[in-house]
Amino acid sequence: MVKITYSPLEELIVHDAFEVDRDDLLRERVTPTVTMPLYWCNGILFSFSSLPMTDEVVRDYLRGKIHWLEVHFTNSEKYTPVMTLNDEEYKATMSIRVIDTSRSLLHREFTKWLKLNIKNSKV
Repeated sequence: MVKITYSPLEELIVHDAFEVDRDDLLRERVTPTVTMPLYWCNGILFSFSSLPMTDEVVRDYLRGKIHWLEVHFTNSEKYTPVMTLNDEEYKATMSIRVIDTSRSLLHREFTKWLKLNIKNSKV
């Protein structure tokens, strides 16, 4: 029999977070070969980048701490599974997938924290 242990995260360390224009948020998820999804939770559309998996970051991760280096977000009251962007650089209409993460305890707590703590935000 395999032992299964549930070990939820204990801490999210956000190093930088700021509001961006909706189209800029969509545009940042477009690369020459693929589009990367965005996340939606509690009326916030966002993306994040993680720190490289150095020995120290892995140790933190195993202790229940994760690091988000940078979070970009915008207000988006209604969940939409796919958003479109008319991109000038690629001269095309791009579709960006949006993942509803409202069931994630981490994302719910993060968006609640974001709304309460980020200054100069319209969120």
